[in-house]
Amino acid sequence: MDFFGSKASKRPHSTDALGSGASDNENGEDESEEEDDDEDNASTSGSDSEDDHQEGEEGFVDEAAVTQFRTRHRIHLYGGERVAHPIRSFRPLLDLLAPALRRNFAAQSGFRRPTPIQMQAIPLVLADTDLVACAPTGSGKTLAYVLPLLHKLGTPNPMGGYRVCIVTPTRELATQVHELFSVLATGMEFRINHMVKSRPTESDTTEEAHTFDILIATPMRLVTEIKNKTIDLSQVQHLVLDEADQLLELGYLEQMDTIIAACPHAQLRKQLFSATIPPPIEELAQSIMRDPVRIFIGDRNAATDTIDQKLVFVGTEEGKLIEIRQMIQRGFRPPVLIFVQSIERSRELFHELQYDGVNVEVIHSERPKAQRDTIVANFRAGHVWVLIATELMARGIDFKGVNAVINYDFPQTVQSYIHRVGRTGRAGRRGEAITYFTKSDAPFLRLVVNIIRDSGGEVPEWMLELKAPNSKLVRNLKQMPRCRLPIKTDPGYMKFKTRQIE
Repeated sequence: MDFFGSKASKRPHSTDALGSGASDNENGEDESEEEDDDEDNASTSGSDSEDDHQEGEEGFVDEAAVTQFRTRHRIHLYGGERVAHPIRSFRPLLDLLAPALRRNFAAQSGFRRPTPIQMQAIPLVLADTDLVACAPTGSGKTLAYVLPLLHKLGTPNPMGGYRVCIVTPTRELATQVHELFSVLATGMEFRINHMVKSRPTESDTTEEAHTFDILIATPMRLVTEIKNKTIDLSQVQHLVLDEADQLLELGYLEQMDTIIAACPHAQLRKQLFSATIPPPIEELAQSIMRDPVRIFIGDRNAATDTIDQKLVFVGTEEGKLIEIRQMIQRGFRPPVLIFVQSIERSRELFHELQYDGVNVEVIHSERPKAQRDTIVANFRAGHVWVLIATELMARGIDFKGVNAVINYDFPQTVQSYIHRVGRTGRAGRRGEAITYFTKSDAPFLRLVVNIIRDSGGEVPEWMLELKAPNSKLVRNLKQMPRCRLPIKTDPGYMKFKTRQIE
C-alpha cells in the first residue's frame, strides 16, 4: 500500500489554517492500560461519510482530495519534505500486518475506525518520519505509535538489542503503554522491558537484558541505567517521547539529553506525542529532530469539544469546601476526579470528604506504587466514587468513563488545565469540567476563558473583557503554586456535623 503523497511545502497541509505561524494543539495521556480502550479505541473521528469512501479505501484521486480529507478531520500538518497520506480506515493497514498482529488488533473490539491523530500519525511512523504530534486527550495517541512500531519491528531480533525505546514521565503512563504493547504483541515473541522499578533487578543487569526488543521507561530510571552502563541503546531506531511537553521542560531536560545521546544509531527516528505543545517546547523539539512533520488535531491548545466546561466563583478558599459539599448534597454522578495543587492539600481534602462519609480516595506520588495501582483499579471498577489527585495524575492516566473533573485549585498553566479536564469527555463520551476560582485567582481567569471559548463553550461577556495576566505573573505562577489557606472545615460546620451524628 502506498501511503506517500507528493513533496510537502512548508505551509500547513490543510486549507483550514490555524492563524498566523505554526500551530500547537490540545489534549492527551500519561499512563494507562486497558484504558487505551478509551483513549486508543476512540472512534471520535467523525462519521463514515460517503466522501470518506468515494475513492476507495486505499487511495486519493489527487492532492486536492487529500487536503479536503484533512480539513474535514481538522488535521493540520506543517513541515516535512515527503508527507504520507492519511488512512481512511484500518482495513488497508491490516492487510500489511503480520498475521499475529492483525489477529491481536482485530480481537480488540474498541478499535473500530481510526481517530484523526491515528489517520495521519500511523502512516508517518510507518514512513520513518520524525514527528511532533499534538492531539486531544482520549484521542488515541498511544495506539498511533504502538501499532506501527510493532509492524516496523516485524519479528524479534535474534541478535538481541533494543530497537524501540518509549520514555514517559510517570510510572503509571509507562504501565499503560506496556499493557497496550503486550496486548497487541501477544504470540509474537517480542521481549518488552517495562523499566520503572526504583532499583534494578538482577534480570536488568545480566545478559538477559540484551535480548529485549522494546524498552518502556521513565527518565530517571533510564538515566541511572545509562550512567551505570547496564543498558545498551546503540541499536535503538525508534525513540518515542510520550507526554513530550513535560519531558522537554526544564526539570527533565538534562535527563533527556543523556537519553538521546545514548541512542546514536544512524537511522534513529524520534516521535513526540502530547496533548499540549507550547511554542517554546515545539521549537526545542524541532531542534533535536531531522526535518520533522508536525501534526496538530483541531485547535491548538484547546480542550476537546466533548467536555462541558464551567467556571464557578467561590469567593474564598472556604467557599470551595462549601461548594463541593453542596454538590454532594444535591447528588452527583460518579466517578468524579478532583484536582488540587499539592500533596498536602490532597490529604486535607481527603480527610474532609472522608469525614462527610463520601466514598473517596486520594492518589499522589508519595503513595507506594502498589497502593496507587489498587486505587486506580478500584476507581475504574466503580468501588471509589470520588478520587482526589495531584498534578502528576493529570498526565496520561485514562480512567474509563469519568463523568466530571473538578479543578478544586485553579490550574497553574494553560497546559495543566487542558490535561486536567482531558480526564473526562474521552473517546467521544460527554464529560463535565468544573473549575473553582476565588477572588485571588481572578487575574488568571482569562487564560482559561480563552480555552473554553475556543472549545465551543459559553463564557460570560465580562470574562472575555478581562485583561490577560502579564508574562511575569504567568511565569511566576508556573514556577511556584499560589499560597493558599489550608483546607479546613469551619468550626461552625464541625458543630453542625457533630449534632447530626449524635
